[in-house]
Amino acid sequence: MREFGYERAFDVAGAVALLGSDPEARFLGGGTNLVDLMKAGVERPALLVDVRELPLDQVDFTPGDGLRIGATVTNSDLAAHPDVRRHYPALTQAVLAGASGQLRNMATVGGNLLQRTRCGYFTDVTKACNKRSPGSGCPAVGGEHHNHAILGASEHCIAIHASDMAVALAAFDAVISYRTADGPGETPITGFYPPVGDTPHIETTLPPGALITGVTLPPAPVAAHSRYRKVRERASYAFAIGSIAAALDVQDGVVRDVRLALGAVASKPWRARAAERALIGGPASAEAFAAAAEAELAAAEALPENGYKVTLMRNLIVAVLTELTEEVSR
Repeated sequence: MREFGYERAFDVAGAVALLGSDPEARFLGGGTNLVDLMKAGVERPALLVDVRELPLDQVDFTPGDGLRIGATVTNSDLAAHPDVRRHYPALTQAVLAGASGQLRNMATVGGNLLQRTRCGYFTDVTKACNKRSPGSGCPAVGGEHHNHAILGASEHCIAIHASDMAVALAAFDAVISYRTADGPGETPITGFYPPVGDTPHIETTLPPGALITGVTLPPAPVAAHSRYRKVRERASYAFAIGSIAAALDVQDGVVRDVRLALGAVASKPWRARAAERALIGGPASAEAFAAAAEAELAAAEALPENGYKVTLMRNLIVAVLTELTEEVSR
């Protein structure tokens, strides 16, 4: 590991100024991803700016019963917060599915959004990787790719995004707030992760030197009836091979509102817009759910070892929407 400096920030402006003073500096929250990457030699910051003491650790209501979540709120506190559990249960479930209790106690909301892929080629500095070393190639395309992307990938990168929490946030149209030396800004989570294209090393649209300060969830009554389901290769702590955040509002057998986001299928949380459009105003039936899943997955481009994900995600969409429908009718 490269020798590095350490500074603790106590206000947002000071944190941004410290990062701006060194082009090789990084913000440090819980460090559950960054420190691992430093040990592997993937990340080699010259300075760590500790932001855990910033006053960004609250969850508050916004006008209209949305929620504002501070960037340094820990995953454990987010999952346990009564307003999150009541109004956005899929978010609580996603966070609890995301890691062990020890990691959730350390990990922060801001850091979770910025966590990097767990692709084995990315984390092994002896291997080529366009995300780590632009222009070096993507050996996963012809190599080990059983848990790689089936949507939105390119020949330059087929890695998936690792966050569970971000999938639920994408389903509920979260807006990410940040601060730069020029002042505050914000971006919807749907625009936070750019398409892979030929620049997989550009992982977010955050301006240089920006510090995430919080996440806002706009009011969404449908979110109160939501669920997060994660499929993994073992029952204990593991990254997803497929996941879904779903919310459903059904009245008299007709879908009035629906939110769907998929995880472990793309380089970012995948908002299932085609499936949503297919469902709104139609019957809440297994047949309609299957047709909506087919509409979303029509764009899937599977490789020899990850084609199972198409069937997995189709079945997952139908199963979770069916369960939510049955709950409404009880």
